[in-house]
Amino acid sequence: MTTPKVLVLRAPGTNCDHETSYAFELAGGQADRVHINRVLENPSLVEQYQIMCIPGGFSYGDDVAAGRIFANQMRSHLADVMNEFKSCDKLILGICNGFQVLIKSGLLLADDANGDPPATLCWNNHGLYEDRWVHLQNSSDKCVFLRGVDRLYLPIAHAEGKFVMRSEEIATQLQANQQLALKYVDAAGAPASGFPDNPNGAQGNVAGVCDESGRVFGLMPHPERFLEGTQHPRWTRDGLQSEGDGLALFRNAVEYFA
Repeated sequence: MTTPKVLVLRAPGTNCDHETSYAFELAGGQADRVHINRVLENPSLVEQYQIMCIPGGFSYGDDVAAGRIFANQMRSHLADVMNEFKSCDKLILGICNGFQVLIKSGLLLADDANGDPPATLCWNNHGLYEDRWVHLQNSSDKCVFLRGVDRLYLPIAHAEGKFVMRSEEIATQLQANQQLALKYVDAAGAPASGFPDNPNGAQGNVAGVCDESGRVFGLMPHPERFLEGTQHPRWTRDGLQSEGDGLALFRNAVEYFA
């Protein structure tokens, strides 16, 4: 199997890059943590990688809005190289703050003809930072990262994770395209009916979204924080398996290049 190279793209305030690099390497990839300034200096640097991941954290302190400054750098200075990367059958993953970056940069869901984004991520309904474990359901046959995955149990940790679409027409289109790939459910697997199963009030219980190709994926939960059973707070009481639910996403990315 070919060992894909993974670009873990970080910025000031990113704090999950080490865990994310470890996750990709545990899955069989070769990961490099690279500061956004290095890519701004030399955009062609990304050409040597097959997978790009923007990890979680608080890029630029979430000043202005979560992920906004990082996203503006991508949109203003790296749009061509990022779109080229995307078009070359490569993979892009955004986790939590990385999801916010992908969606606000237009790399995940393209702006319409008027330059308006079809969706965004805004403040949780209760206006507070939320840190808890959530149940999730794969709702797409398209997303590369979710292949073979049915249910997931992962931690979330965010203040601006509420996914909102601009219109019902857009919601219908994204649903029909299987782009609303990951949704919050309750412990029995039924659609979340509200807090805390849906921890932020996301429209349609959406926790993760992919692009039309299924190769670009953003999600609010943190798969890199549940790679081994011992990372779960109830691992002894629940007799959890040795492998955490999150590892499957990274393995799917690596095996895409097998």
